[in-house]
Amino acid sequence: MDREQRLIQWVGKQGALGDGGLVPVSGDASFRRYFRLLTQQGSRIVMDAPPEHEDCRPFVQMAQRLQQAGVNVPEVLAWDQANGFMMLTDFGDRSYLEAFKEAQDSQRISALMADAFAMLLRVQCMAPVPDAPRYDRTLLQREVDLFPVWYVQGHLEYAWSADDQAMWQRTVLDTLLPAVERQPVVWVHRDYHSRNLMVTDPNPGVLDFQDALMGPVTYDAVSLLKDAYFVWEEEQRLDWLVRYWEKARHARIPVASDFGVFYRDFEWMGVQRHLKVIGIFARLARRDGKPGYLQDIPRVADYLLETCRRYRELQPLALWLEQCWAREQQIGYTF
Repeated sequence: MDREQRLIQWVGKQGALGDGGLVPVSGDASFRRYFRLLTQQGSRIVMDAPPEHEDCRPFVQMAQRLQQAGVNVPEVLAWDQANGFMMLTDFGDRSYLEAFKEAQDSQRISALMADAFAMLLRVQCMAPVPDAPRYDRTLLQREVDLFPVWYVQGHLEYAWSADDQAMWQRTVLDTLLPAVERQPVVWVHRDYHSRNLMVTDPNPGVLDFQDALMGPVTYDAVSLLKDAYFVWEEEQRLDWLVRYWEKARHARIPVASDFGVFYRDFEWMGVQRHLKVIGIFARLARRDGKPGYLQDIPRVADYLLETCRRYRELQPLALWLEQCWAREQQIGYTF
């Protein structure tokens, strides 16, 4: 019996398999697959997470913690841990990304963002737990190393020279990462962006939280405001960020008391995240056969250059990126 047949059999045992069967819904960048199922009790989401590739325990544990904190996440209705099958409540198919693309009313968009930040504050107010994983130096470096390995050398096929490595060491490893690691620590969702936020009541519904850990306080704000899939003007980003910062201070989230310091923390956190994201998108294309993510790299690259050009300490990386991409354009290479 193949995996899909076993999944259908398991769903049937839950007494939930309706006439329409399992209807595929969009997946994500992992090995997980999702299906929608119409039952007499309403719509359900069925997740297929092969246990040799995906561990569902962090998802279940984090879902419980978030629910206790008042965060709107799917409820786990049934779980076959051995086979990696799970049934969840359904948040529908209207993501923030779709809402942003369709919305013509700026007040409606601002209301969605206000809801997203209010929900984020609930995440950040959660108490730490002794066994919580942390965004330590090892993980921060492992993530940025995806950029030279998978994007520069893998995707661009650019030779990573000794001079390049020296620049990377000074600018990224010795300057950027220590500054990021010094930021105050809270719970971090890690992918708090428009594809993982659903328009629901209460709003938003939060997805893809299983990799949450304790990390830099600005991380999720970067994910939301410097979204890899949708761009806001800098003036608008700044307005929303100030509003969030004020509410975070009121909620006793450990953000910097000076907004200028907080904004620098936000910007530098973005450099780490965007180096990681570009590396991941290149890996998804080259290793996993998912080239669609390459179209999102230019958007992320713009964020990266915008920030690196702004800060003297990061300008060597900006110069290197400009020279690298100019070379690729000359030979007709695209993202």
